[in-house]
Amino acid sequence: MKVPKQKKNEKKKSHIPFRLNLLFFIVFLLFSTLILRLAYLQIVQAEAYKAEVERTERTTITGSVPRGEIFDANLNKLVGNEARHAITYTRGKGVPARQMAEVAYDLAEYIVMPHATSLEVDRGFDLSERDLKDFFIARNQEEVRDRLSDEEKRLSGSESYSVMLDKVEQSEISSFGDRELDAAAIFKKMNSAYSLSTVNIKNQDVTEKEIARVSENLDKFPGIDTGTDWVRHYPEGDMLSSILGGVTSEDQGVPESRLKSYLAQGYSRNDRVGKSYLESEYETVLSGTKSRIETETNGSGDIINRIEQYSGQKGDNLILTMDIDFQRTVEQIAIDSLAERQGLNNSIYIAAMDPNNGDVLAMTGKEFDEGEVKDITFGVFNHNFNMGSAVKGATILSAYMDGVLDTSNDVIVDQRLDLKDSKSISSVFNRYGAEAVDDITALEVSSNVYMARLAMRMGGEWDYTKGMSLNIGAQELLDKQRRYFNQFGLGVATGIDLPSESTGLEGAASVPGGLFFSFGQFDTYTPLQLLQYTSTIANGGTRIAPRLVSEIRDTNTETGSIGALKTEIPTKILNTVDVSEQAMDRVQQGFYEVVNGDRGTARSYFSGAPYTSAGKTGTAEAFYWDDDLKEITDSVINLTYVGYAPYDDPEIAVAVVVPNLPISGRTNRENTKAARRVLDAYFQVGEFESDSSKEPLETVEDLAGEAEDLATEEATEEDEEENTEE
Repeated sequence: MKVPKQKKNEKKKSHIPFRLNLLFFIVFLLFSTLILRLAYLQIVQAEAYKAEVERTERTTITGSVPRGEIFDANLNKLVGNEARHAITYTRGKGVPARQMAEVAYDLAEYIVMPHATSLEVDRGFDLSERDLKDFFIARNQEEVRDRLSDEEKRLSGSESYSVMLDKVEQSEISSFGDRELDAAAIFKKMNSAYSLSTVNIKNQDVTEKEIARVSENLDKFPGIDTGTDWVRHYPEGDMLSSILGGVTSEDQGVPESRLKSYLAQGYSRNDRVGKSYLESEYETVLSGTKSRIETETNGSGDIINRIEQYSGQKGDNLILTMDIDFQRTVEQIAIDSLAERQGLNNSIYIAAMDPNNGDVLAMTGKEFDEGEVKDITFGVFNHNFNMGSAVKGATILSAYMDGVLDTSNDVIVDQRLDLKDSKSISSVFNRYGAEAVDDITALEVSSNVYMARLAMRMGGEWDYTKGMSLNIGAQELLDKQRRYFNQFGLGVATGIDLPSESTGLEGAASVPGGLFFSFGQFDTYTPLQLLQYTSTIANGGTRIAPRLVSEIRDTNTETGSIGALKTEIPTKILNTVDVSEQAMDRVQQGFYEVVNGDRGTARSYFSGAPYTSAGKTGTAEAFYWDDDLKEITDSVINLTYVGYAPYDDPEIAVAVVVPNLPISGRTNRENTKAARRVLDAYFQVGEFESDSSKEPLETVEDLAGEAEDLATEEATEEDEEENTEE
């Protein structure tokens, strides 16, 4: 049936309004839901969301504490802490550079920051051109960024910043006034802080006025605070400065080479730590326990509150084995000896220790350089020298241990050795004759031939014929000799409680090398190794590690003085020499004859001593290494001495090394003279009696006149010794 046209139109008209109504209804529902949600958020959840906006975060950060101090055996302070006013900055989370720059600029109105820029001086500046540009960009980020091209703006962060640095004009930083420069210096310090770490903005020459003004306006400077800091100070000046070590600055922080280790121990990157020698070796003892502070930061990362949970604990204190008065005297003896320097000699090394427990009694190295005396005590344990005949005691004991020497075959004829493929070997006391000597006499007169013949025996050659070839395994002989010498501390670490100890240098294997090794003309050793060797002979064969620290003590919290004993450092026995008591007695007797025998090479310098000592002189031919030219330039002589006293019950062993003397025309005998003076000082006899009125000489120049006056008197002694020493 056909539908009328009018009815079709009516049907169509009724359908369209329904769709619109549905759409309007849906929109109505959506708006209703939105209104209800907004009402819920504003009315029901208003407080919760307000709290979220104002939410703070608590984080615990650590703060530095004073380091432990260092004292001598009588509790005289060698290294202490000096308290100073400090203005500090603790960086919040995500604090932008712009905010720090503004704080720095405001703070510059209240404090003066010492500064020197690279635009003013070539070296020794505090602010580099980069530092100034960093500050300029921090305060003018948008302006500098507008200078970048569209392509440059698309670069990564570090690349983009590098380009921004180039966009800063020289005139824009060279025009900085005093306040801008102060602010740049402050900003550099602030920018070095890691998130939630504290750095010192200024801890030197902070005035009371600066502290007062900053304290009154802390609300203007987010993260800024005032407090007390410490710096190392040295009551005894440069004494032992080269082995006491140093502490890094905040700018240096933790050494990169040990960063992971320190961070694992709870250190921060900018913590001050021991960077050398005792300060480094005993870092865990000296560093103390950090303070703990709970910081509260707002949503912007600003620190709004600080609560101290633990005030921290100062580091423990080191008590050294040295008596500072004896150390001072030994240092003066070394300075006195430099007045006798000749040729390329400009240094001397002296060390003394108790052979019974390893306590280092004194240790010094002095060098005359550019008109002044410098401390090079570190050279006692990391400078190497040919030591000459001072090591002959180890050679004889090596032969006893190897089974090639005993009382039935200990007499050998000292006569010049002319061997094929080897430089001739002879003894100073007997250049061209022939004399039968035993082991004790060989030490007394310092027979090179005796030692070389012992080395031949150890290599399998018992007989000597002029011009003969040696059928000896070069490396095997040297390896054997070194193993025996190692038992005395020669060629191995002494075990001293200091880092960076050298173990000496070994010569390349050759058959003659083993012979020259036997009288100290081949391998090199440190003065400390020489001291450990003679201490081992002095105590009868026990090698003991030298120690500088005897005790660790805490700090009395009430008085700030030395507190209770926490740790006593025990004597460390490294090994016992595998040699008979009889053999050791004979070497000790030989050392006695060197000092007290009619032909002893040290007798003239120990004549009249109120104590009985034993020892051994040494003279070694060596080569001078020029550090500037990086090559060997001259042949030189090293003079050495080892000894101990009293002979029958040793309390002190001493080693002296005077390197790089001229081969000819030499009058310097400070190896033996200095050793005698050290022993006199220890026993407080002669010029070192406690009531002596003689004032110590302070400089090398002061000694010039006295040295000249003594020249005639010593000439007779030198002529006499020249006929007997090695």
